[in-house]
Amino acid sequence: MPNIKSAKKRVAVIEKKTSQNKMIKSSVKTAIKKFNAALAAGDAETAEKLLPETVSVIDSAASKGIIHKNNAANKKSALAKKLNALKASAEAPASAE
Repeated sequence: MPNIKSAKKRVAVIEKKTSQNKMIKSSVKTAIKKFNAALAAGDAETAEKLLPETVSVIDSAASKGIIHKNNAANKKSALAKKLNALKASAEAPASAE
């Protein structure tokens, strides 16, 4: 435990920032889970509506430096790829008939 006043302040500030960062990381994970749940249910319409919201949350976290911009790009790319795969699989049986 720090004895110096400035060190005590740094500990308090870091705890507050850590709490905020955890909250934002959690919101990113929650948004991705909602999107993945819609994909798992095979609901392309809901997933399509959730994609911009999820991307927005990811971009917000990246702009604040909570996740790296390349990590954000990777997450967004993976989400779009999953959605496109779901759409393609939904269209393939219809066109085969």
